[in-house]
Amino acid sequence: MAEYTLKLRRYDPQSGEAPYYEEFQIDLEPHRSVLEAILQVKAEQDGSVGIRCSCRAAICGSCGVRINGKAGLACHTHLDAAAKTGVNADGKTILVEPMGNMPVIKDLIVDMDAVHWKKIQRVTPWLINKQPVPEREYIVPHENMVDVTQTMACIQCGACVSDCLSMEVDPLFVGPAASAKAYRFVGDPRDAEQFERLKDLAEDPHGIYDCTHCFNCIEACPKGVAPMNQIMRLRRIAGSDHHINDRNNGDRHERTIVGLIRDYGLLHEAEMLPRSYGGYSWFAKFHPAAGQELLDSLPSITKALLRGKVNPKIAMFGHRIPKSDLKAVQAIYEKVEGKPRRYELNLYISGYEDDDAPGAAEEPATVAAGGGRMPAGPGPGPHPAAGRGRGRAPRGAGEAPGAPRGTLSPGGRGPTPAPAPAEEPATVAAGGDGMPSAPGPDPNRPTAASESESA
Repeated sequence: MAEYTLKLRRYDPQSGEAPYYEEFQIDLEPHRSVLEAILQVKAEQDGSVGIRCSCRAAICGSCGVRINGKAGLACHTHLDAAAKTGVNADGKTILVEPMGNMPVIKDLIVDMDAVHWKKIQRVTPWLINKQPVPEREYIVPHENMVDVTQTMACIQCGACVSDCLSMEVDPLFVGPAASAKAYRFVGDPRDAEQFERLKDLAEDPHGIYDCTHCFNCIEACPKGVAPMNQIMRLRRIAGSDHHINDRNNGDRHERTIVGLIRDYGLLHEAEMLPRSYGGYSWFAKFHPAAGQELLDSLPSITKALLRGKVNPKIAMFGHRIPKSDLKAVQAIYEKVEGKPRRYELNLYISGYEDDDAPGAAEEPATVAAGGGRMPAGPGPGPHPAAGRGRGRAPRGAGEAPGAPRGTLSPGGRGPTPAPAPAEEPATVAAGGDGMPSAPGPDPNRPTAASESESA
């Protein structure tokens, strides 16, 4: 048994009092969860403590809270691990607060209906069948179901919403959870309105181009859904496959950054704004739309110049790098753009329960330009945050352990391993979320029963 101090944020809107913090002393084994500690406080010290929970097995997503400032599941966080990142130097104090970006109902309970579920409903979270609907079932290729499996793992805990910086600045942002849910149907070949879904999210000023790539949602997600990655994939399909020229200028802005780095080796800030609005040309600055944006940015530029944050020469003429370095950058572009298909790394990897299991390394699965996945062999162990037989690659990771290095994809998602042979198609019931059928048992891959037990 070990003693810990649980510092809870207390708040009851009906009392009219301001939020405050209250400390409780608990005596539990280090391997016990933060949720068990909260329930012990509720049962033995203060029955008025408010906490929402259900399964206690990291499946229902009910017990989402902020632990030492980071969103996560209380039932999925051990006391010893939480104490190591505690707010005090004593290594025994654990700060527990309600999730962010959502109104607090009481203590650690937030109103998910007001934000999270409202945004989920906004993306039409159901399948719109193609017509005519088959009499028996859809025949869906295996790689297509692997493609959407990652987003299907979401348990709607709201951890990503809690830590989303874009939602702090713009509460109307559709958010990471809803965007990942949107890809679940955009990537489903049975859905009849892929273009309409993408058009809607691209044209919305608070849609997919409102994400700022802060990676918080990836780090917060306990199931490896990687919502930011799904947002990037929605962007690529909207811009590269459907050529949606959105009114938010999001796709043109991304293409401008890619083009400037290819031509200059580094980002040319003075050319980025006019080329984003006026077209990719030196004359873009004379376009009316670009001229208006340049005029609107003059106060910010003037302030930066006066404070010495901008070098006028570099701002006007851009950075210069040696020609040999520029040719090396352009060689990367030529190699990537010369590929017949666009490959993207599938970060949802089924692996072994034990990270240190021998022979647990695998090459990551890849996805072709049309969204179809190409599975690889047996997977590595789970990411430590996953805690079950499936894992996510850590932030910034582009390769599985032991996998050979490859070139970056056009979306910058990781290496391009050699595609594996195609597998037999999966049979999926009409309108259902069926799982892919394997061509046969593989002694090196964990069984469905083992994955169920690890979950």
